[in-house]
Amino acid sequence: MGERAAGAFGKVSYSLIIAALWALLATFTAFLPMRRQYVPGVTLLIAAPVLIIWVGYDFGWFYGVLAFAGFASMFRNPLRYIYARLKGENPEIPR
Repeated sequence: MGERAAGAFGKVSYSLIIAALWALLATFTAFLPMRRQYVPGVTLLIAAPVLIIWVGYDFGWFYGVLAFAGFASMFRNPLRYIYARLKGENPEIPR
């Protein structure tokens, strides 16, 4: 078991390192005042699908689904806003 564990944890996975940095940046962005969240938030929102696909490619579809669940959990309000705009509604933006 020691060799198998060393093999699994000894390999550097850039997709997981970037995903962890993405999560830290998203958390930091959430602490910013609302008016300062837009630029980093949109950047993280655009980068997420590429990162989710990369994690899924490296580790399999199940981990891709887990990455998507984490993304959807952290960005649930912006995703609700985008969904409402796509439906033709005009949702209120918090100040």
